[in-house]
Amino acid sequence: MPAGLVAARMLGDSPAMSLFLIVALPFLGAVLPGLMIQAGRRTCFLTTLLTTAAAAIGLASHAPAILRGETVMARLPWLPELGLDVNLFLDPLGFMFAGLILGIGLLIITYARYYLSRDDNMGEFYSYLLLFQGAMVGIVLSDNILMLLVFWELTSLSSFLLIGFWKHLPEGRQGARMALTVTGMGGLAMIGGMLILGQIAGSYDLSVILTKGEMIRQSPLYLPALILILLGCFTKSAQFPFHFWLPHAMAAPTPVSAYLHSATMVKAGLFLMARLWPVLAGTEAWTVIVSSAGLATMVIGALIAIFKNDLKALLAFSTVSQLGLITFLLGTGTPFGAMAAVFHILNHASFKAALFMTAGIVDHAVHSRDMTRLGGLRRLMPITFAIATLAGLSMAGIPLLNGFISKEMMLEEALHTTLFGTPLLVAVVAGIGALLSAAYSFRLIAHTFLGPERTDYPAHPHDPEPGLWLPPILLMIPVIVLGVAPFLAEPFVKLVTGAVIGPGAQLPKEHLALWHGLTPALGISAAAVLGGLLILSVQRPLARLWDAAPRPEAKAIFDALIGAIVAAARLLTSRLHDGAFTRYAAIMVAAVLAAGLHAWFTGSGWTPGREMLPVTPAALAAWAMLVVASASLVVIHRNRLAVLVLMGIIGLMVSVGFNYFSAPDLALTQISVEVVTIILLLLALNFLPNRSPAESGAARRLRDGLIALAGGGAAAALIYVILLSDFPAASISDYHLANSYKGGGGDNVVNVILVDFRGFDTFGEIIVLGIAALVIYALTETLLSGPVRARLLNRGYEEDRAGDAHPLMMVVLTRVMMPIILMVGVYIFMRGHNEPGGGFVAGLVVAIAVVMQYMASGFEWAAKRQRYPYHGIIGAGVLVAGLTGIGAWFVGAPFLTSAFGYVTLPPLEKFELATAMGFDLGVFLAVVGAVMLSLESFSRLGRRAGTEVNDHPMDIDPSRSARRTDPMGQLDAPAGPGHSADRAASNQAEES
Repeated sequence: MPAGLVAARMLGDSPAMSLFLIVALPFLGAVLPGLMIQAGRRTCFLTTLLTTAAAAIGLASHAPAILRGETVMARLPWLPELGLDVNLFLDPLGFMFAGLILGIGLLIITYARYYLSRDDNMGEFYSYLLLFQGAMVGIVLSDNILMLLVFWELTSLSSFLLIGFWKHLPEGRQGARMALTVTGMGGLAMIGGMLILGQIAGSYDLSVILTKGEMIRQSPLYLPALILILLGCFTKSAQFPFHFWLPHAMAAPTPVSAYLHSATMVKAGLFLMARLWPVLAGTEAWTVIVSSAGLATMVIGALIAIFKNDLKALLAFSTVSQLGLITFLLGTGTPFGAMAAVFHILNHASFKAALFMTAGIVDHAVHSRDMTRLGGLRRLMPITFAIATLAGLSMAGIPLLNGFISKEMMLEEALHTTLFGTPLLVAVVAGIGALLSAAYSFRLIAHTFLGPERTDYPAHPHDPEPGLWLPPILLMIPVIVLGVAPFLAEPFVKLVTGAVIGPGAQLPKEHLALWHGLTPALGISAAAVLGGLLILSVQRPLARLWDAAPRPEAKAIFDALIGAIVAAARLLTSRLHDGAFTRYAAIMVAAVLAAGLHAWFTGSGWTPGREMLPVTPAALAAWAMLVVASASLVVIHRNRLAVLVLMGIIGLMVSVGFNYFSAPDLALTQISVEVVTIILLLLALNFLPNRSPAESGAARRLRDGLIALAGGGAAAALIYVILLSDFPAASISDYHLANSYKGGGGDNVVNVILVDFRGFDTFGEIIVLGIAALVIYALTETLLSGPVRARLLNRGYEEDRAGDAHPLMMVVLTRVMMPIILMVGVYIFMRGHNEPGGGFVAGLVVAIAVVMQYMASGFEWAAKRQRYPYHGIIGAGVLVAGLTGIGAWFVGAPFLTSAFGYVTLPPLEKFELATAMGFDLGVFLAVVGAVMLSLESFSRLGRRAGTEVNDHPMDIDPSRSARRTDPMGQLDAPAGPGHSADRAASNQAEES
């Protein structure tokens, strides 16, 4: 890094705040355009402009320090154990790129204000643009390569949104998918390369990595890291053979194209190659790979551009060619090549953004970008003609414009570069690239603006309002000024070059000047200009030959490759992922068994270290019941109701086993879970046949049985070994037993583990529980609005249901029991920190109390009397648990750190207060909400199907006693199976 360092390590320091704000402002401002568009397009535009301007002002505030050669740093620890910290640093290289991103961003925002029609959603467009802008600024200011990778992927995602902004255009959607696919795959490769690079350097901070170039180049992992990182750079910067995605991105609105091609997206790959130049350059592998790719891209892109008739397509392939030129210069590995690359990055950003804007102006005015339908626009659109001519001539490398200086530097570097042992090879290829570049630049000007005026323009050509031509005119200032007086940019270009090549390298002695005498590079340049004019004169005959000649089409190859990958994936998926759960389970269990057998036979021998406890008759009887119930379940598994009964027996015996082994918490939880799940499953079975169909043949059942027996036997053997072994190391349970009280303030070790030691796991579990309940609710909504709805409404029953579905005795009993059960639930909740209980078990107990009301009095009656939405109860539980955990931050402790203390309130005895109780309350609410939302979902299905419409707490309806026709008190017989007049009325009310 350059000498001189301004380090800001505290958030309170002004430099640190400034750097963080520069990156954060575009992201924060991205939410504003979507809101401000309600106040009008002008307000939306000004909000976006001011957001970018604020970030640009923050960047400019560091200009004095940067021009002195200093580096501004900002550090914020995040996940130091993983090497992921929010570290930013601003040096001359990052300053140049951030300046281009924000400066040209201001012009693009202004241009887009007048380019987008009223049918376009300007708020959405500006939001996407700011997201993309923030991701690019994050890339160029990141000091941590892991954070850089995050921003790198964000550019791919946000550019996908920008390229596909016109969703009604198929080519826009396809271009967005192609860009995301290619750059995303390259990003995955680069992640691997960056991780390797960080492992070699022993740090993920760029400021550290850049000081270890020699170590990295000598590492055996250098070449894999280099290839993977270059894959990411080449795909992002559209280098051959990944160049094809960029022209298809031209389906985006012109402001997007201008921004992507001049200062962002495609420049990200160039930036990273420049940033990592001190540690990756200087080897033969770097020179061969990077220079070859750059030269090939420069020539191929220029050749294709000559024969494109669409203005934006020509400019897109010209961008590909110009990016190849810069890549070649970085690939030479010399300080002069780096300086030429830096200067051409500046020049290309100015003239290319202006060219894309003029292409948009032509399209906006003439309603066509097809050069075969243009020509003769120089008098009809004089301002646009002047801008396009200056920018086009700069791209062609004509003297007195900035493109000429950097083109001469490129040719000079090519004359001194040897590739594949051939001294003149690079100079010849570079000369051809310069000739073709001149040709497409001249064609852009001639076939759009020169020639006679036409009478068949799609629309009357005219120069637009100043809002469209003012931004490209401003870009012409550096095009002309730096072309005439390049020495004005030399101090800054050399400052940035020093940041590229590193502090230990010698800056080039050459100067930026308009005239260096009669040099070979000047001769090649003159020949290239003349050759470009010659190609322009015969372009149309050459175009006919080009169209007739067979050649590979990159898009067709890409589509065929993607189609083949999709077909192979579908074939593999259909063979492996066919929905057969038994196959998945068989594969998983067989793999686990194989791994276990390998460990058993290759490990050390085992001898029991302790004696077995005596088997009591009660334990033997319980074990026999468990075995018989499990075996019976396998035999009669097709009878769903019998299976539920057996599952209840198995659950009960498991809970007895927990209690037998001194685990009352687990026993209590197991019993509660069994009650709730059996009830919910019974409700679900109400909508399923009693018997499940036979889906497996005898051979498959035999296979599954053998695998199940092997898996069960292996698990039993493993338990046997563990229980009879003496382990030399202390068990983790010893730690929990020793620290439960003094660390968590509770005697109930299980509860302290759940709400304190492993509270984060519990927090995730209640979130998953809530999501599961919401999924059940969503599935119910789908059933009630989908094709199953008709079957529910028209469902009949083969036999009458019992006349006492809601008997008086059960109604009265559940009313009496409900407050008692609720008190038990509160008691279990309050004692959970020191005795068996806790929020989870208490939530299940309270849920059981409410479930009993639904069962006794009917879904309709109970649903009308519950006051709180179960969605809200789930959300409240997660929120309470989360806020309890966040509270630890205010005292400088990690998330979910608990605290406890003892309070004495006369005349009460001393009692404990623990913050874990708040977390346990969140668990309690989430459990109650999840269970009851699941129950309500089933009840809604029942009400819609006409199986449950009871409006009264019992079957006796006093208001309709006069209509009784049965001495036993039954109501009038239903009109049909499962339907009555009341049911029909209820269904109608449900429909409304």
